[in-house]
Amino acid sequence: MSTPVDKEPELRRVMGPGLLLLFVVGDILGTGVYALTGQVAGEVGGAAWLPFLLAFSIATITAFSYLELVTKYPQAAGAALYAHKAFGIQFFTFLVAFVVMCSGITSASTASQAFASNMIKGFDLDWGKLGVAAIALTFMAVLAAINLRGVSESVKLNVGLTIIEISGLLLVIFVGLWAFTQGGDHDFSRVVVFESGEDRSTFVAITAATSLAFFAMVGFEDSVNMAEETKDPVRTFPKVLLTGLSIAGVVYILVSIIAVALVPIGELRESSTPLVDVVEAAAPGLPIDELFPFITMFAVSNTALINMLMASRLIYGMARQRVLPPMLGSVHPTRHTPWIAIIFTTIIAFGLILYVSAFASSKAISVLGGTTSLLLLAVFAMVNVAVLVLRRDVREAGGHFRTPTVLPVIGFLTSLYLVTPLSGRPATQYLLAGILLVIGVVLFAVTMAINKRLGITDAGITDPTRLAETPD
Repeated sequence: MSTPVDKEPELRRVMGPGLLLLFVVGDILGTGVYALTGQVAGEVGGAAWLPFLLAFSIATITAFSYLELVTKYPQAAGAALYAHKAFGIQFFTFLVAFVVMCSGITSASTASQAFASNMIKGFDLDWGKLGVAAIALTFMAVLAAINLRGVSESVKLNVGLTIIEISGLLLVIFVGLWAFTQGGDHDFSRVVVFESGEDRSTFVAITAATSLAFFAMVGFEDSVNMAEETKDPVRTFPKVLLTGLSIAGVVYILVSIIAVALVPIGELRESSTPLVDVVEAAAPGLPIDELFPFITMFAVSNTALINMLMASRLIYGMARQRVLPPMLGSVHPTRHTPWIAIIFTTIIAFGLILYVSAFASSKAISVLGGTTSLLLLAVFAMVNVAVLVLRRDVREAGGHFRTPTVLPVIGFLTSLYLVTPLSGRPATQYLLAGILLVIGVVLFAVTMAINKRLGITDAGITDPTRLAETPD
């Protein structure tokens, strides 16, 4: 039986606006812009800034829905909590939680590919796609070892990686602006040149690039899980979340403009280390171009670490609520970490890395990043509906943020469109997302059958806030 939540001690509210802003910015900035700038440019040419701008706009609209919900229900658990309160369907709540978990694994797998590509570049290795796969798998194994040691070690490492991550992007902007003032080899005319890499309409090319660029904007939704640890969340969250999104949007647009102005589109399109190429073009005589691949390696490690930490804890939470096999909720006797959940999520990441290495090695990063955005856009569509459904749950007037009704409607329609094949999304992303969902449904069905045989009648995600608990 689950322990009643009202008997549990409350979390300490230790995060003020400054710490929350650092968390939001650090969670958004990361693998997306470091690894996918070239792929986005490959879709639309020099107008690579446009998909990032559109992705920022869609993310901001959905952020307004999250703001209404997190200030109305200032509890951890995020989308699973909102699905549970809005629709009250146990299986649907499970699916939302499992999809969020899967998005964390695909995001971390994307980061592992970017880490491997930059390591190959930094050490000037010639190992081929097998070498990239081997490095990516080793990287994921190291992350698993860090998570097995404990959440405190993971969080401490996250702070350092966040600083490196932000510093790397600021470095790109500064050396880019320096190159422009020195009259180096750059061409601003490319910034307004639209050039689709495939035979399709301009609209579809833009939406395909936007669905890919959207991967760079995800992460803001994780901040709602900090609601119970934030001082005065009703007043703090709106200004901090929107400020964090705006900072990320400005950085992304500046980086994409600098990238296409300094590096020809063809080179960006084929590069697995686009920002390294940008720094090399901006400062060819400085040692910074040799250092930047290693900065990128540390930066993308942050994305992977945060997401694998989140994924393993969600698996642990679902197992504890008996919607996944109980063994996945096992806690290590000395480290007090969900060790089987960590191994399980790592095995799934291994499978994704091996799959894209075998069947989509040339587009591994875009396939995994696109799958992440596919999964999260489906969740965002649900959140935009949930905020309207939950308007029937009337709270004290003026007690929470309220978004204009038109925004959730626009957010739902745009998110749903970017989920469908009409947006130009490749079939490989649907295949990977489908495989992950099948794994979840099978595990759910097996667990329900076991519960029925054992006579367990209280299984189900009756309290989504417990999904966010950590065993540490």
